[in-house]
Amino acid sequence: MAMNRSAAEQLRILLSGTVQVVPEDDFRRAVDNAARGKRAPLRVKFGVDPTRPDLHLGHAVPLRKLRQFQELGHVAVLVIGGFTAQVGDPSGRSEQRTVMTAEEVMANAKTYLDQVGRVLLDERLEIVNNADWLGAMRTGDVLEISSRVTVAQVLERSDFASRMAANEPLSMMEMFYPILQGQDSVAIGADVEIGGIDQTFNLLMGRDLQAAAGQAPQVAMTLPLLAGLDGTRKMSKSYDNYVAFEDPPEIMYRKLLVVPEPVLEDYLRLTTDLHPDEVDTLLTMWRGGQMSRSDVAERLARDVVGLFYDADTAARAAAASAAS
Repeated sequence: MAMNRSAAEQLRILLSGTVQVVPEDDFRRAVDNAARGKRAPLRVKFGVDPTRPDLHLGHAVPLRKLRQFQELGHVAVLVIGGFTAQVGDPSGRSEQRTVMTAEEVMANAKTYLDQVGRVLLDERLEIVNNADWLGAMRTGDVLEISSRVTVAQVLERSDFASRMAANEPLSMMEMFYPILQGQDSVAIGADVEIGGIDQTFNLLMGRDLQAAAGQAPQVAMTLPLLAGLDGTRKMSKSYDNYVAFEDPPEIMYRKLLVVPEPVLEDYLRLTTDLHPDEVDTLLTMWRGGQMSRSDVAERLARDVVGLFYDADTAARAAAASAAS
């Protein structure tokens, strides 16, 4: 629970592995007040659009951060994008996304919920579906929300600007996506929203809409995108450089043994339960020659397999790998 750790210790854990926290002073103040019992635990939002039925370690990065908040006594709010997945997040895309049906989205959502249970705690967890409020909006509601956002704000997005410069199609529906995601923050009263670095614009939109609605603006916490097993491109099934949540333990273990050196530290910090101080110690020993690269990779593999299965299963996977 949060009360069992000082604010300084909580901040050490929660800020580890982040790219940016906006505004960081507000975040530090909120964590300190919660630790001292001067305010309620933070409501920490993470949204997922179930556009595919399976998850990999790249998805685990924000989920692991969400669990850290839970372990420190804060409330995780997992927003299933039952509505926004039908719109399609345009972040980082150079072309229009194929529109999904509500049935496809909800079928994928069921598998998501089964898999996120391997990372998140049941305690201090709320799971909501944004179709419940976004799907109920009338035309007047949409117009009222969109009046709070200017065209210039939306066109500040680099991917929108690039597509327009290249004369690529950019639909009005795509331009509404950040507004819809931001409205999720208003609906659940988020104190913090976490997401990949590619979500920065959407997270900041949530701050703007909360302020317009008379709420205290959320803190936007961005995380790096995990490189795949090739060490260069973002982890993705399409690149065949992934570790899936549902990989058998022996397969998961063997994949993690070959994580390239340049991204090994990222994997230790972003995908494991290791305390930041433990990671620092491992890296110091490795770089000082007291541990080999394979020793560090084995520690990584054991911890990740242990997270998705259990310690005994991880030990068996390690023994099977050593015997092969």
